[in-house]
Amino acid sequence: MADPDIALTAGLRTAAQHATRNVPVAVASDAAGQVLDGMRGRAFDSAAVLAVLDGDRLRGLVTLERLLAAPPTTPVGAIMDDAPPVVAPSTAQERAAWLAVQHAEPTLAVVDDAGRFAGLVAAPTLLGVLLEEHDEDMARLGGFLGSAATARSSTIEPVLRRLSHRLPWLLLGLAGALLAAVIVGSFEEQLAQEVLIAYFVPGVVYMADAVGTQTEALVIRGLSLGIGVRRIAVREVITGVLLGALLGGLALPLVWGLWGRADVAVAVALALLAASSIASLIALALPWLFHRFGRDPAFGSGPLATVIQDVLTVAIYLLVATAVVL
Repeated sequence: MADPDIALTAGLRTAAQHATRNVPVAVASDAAGQVLDGMRGRAFDSAAVLAVLDGDRLRGLVTLERLLAAPPTTPVGAIMDDAPPVVAPSTAQERAAWLAVQHAEPTLAVVDDAGRFAGLVAAPTLLGVLLEEHDEDMARLGGFLGSAATARSSTIEPVLRRLSHRLPWLLLGLAGALLAAVIVGSFEEQLAQEVLIAYFVPGVVYMADAVGTQTEALVIRGLSLGIGVRRIAVREVITGVLLGALLGGLALPLVWGLWGRADVAVAVALALLAASSIASLIALALPWLFHRFGRDPAFGSGPLATVIQDVLTVAIYLLVATAVVL
């Protein structure tokens, strides 16, 4: 089995490439004491779990803790987990690691389509995969790097390469900021009539961004684990609408009480409802589109979603404020 440090950088992407057969094995009738005696003096890649086999087929797993706690004459078949979580050799490494976490298992069995035992993925390797995938997701979600290995190298890379990784997305953000300024400028007359409207532009934009970012992170994580957008779309859209309604409901009395303007408070509340709902839709649609066209859904969708959300939120808020206040 590869060293955990190597596993973080080797770019291995499937469960089979992380699995090792150099683990303790036994048959169901073997006594716990007999198995422990047989393990002594041997070097294993991982000894946290015993694989119970019937020929070349996996029957169950026994943790070392259960093996040590059992009376020496107890058959391992009596203390094994006969329905442990297993993955196919072709299972993506991140999905395999998360399956082990969800089942609170120290290791994960790899079994082929015919039920033959292909090995175990040890706990240090599972941890390495999770760290690698987290690093990679955060780097790509930021829209400046496409892999965890590149993310680590970026900490010491030259200034020009740093600029090349970050500048394209920042230029996109600058274009969005200029477009937002144009939109605000088109409402110059309305803002001159009621400057209080302008006070709440940053707050409404921030809240819409926050709702969209939460949705986007959830969608990208789901896609990486094989969960399609369709399975979460309806619930996430409903959640976005409810979040907007709750935020708007909280903002309405606060704005009304602090500034004494019921009309402005209503405008802010309605804008929060509309902007949060639309932000959830954008955060769902962009990763899906990236994924549909064969592009990494995490790479750049964060900055792109932010630009679109900001421009739409500014437009929505000023249109609502103009209709309600003026």
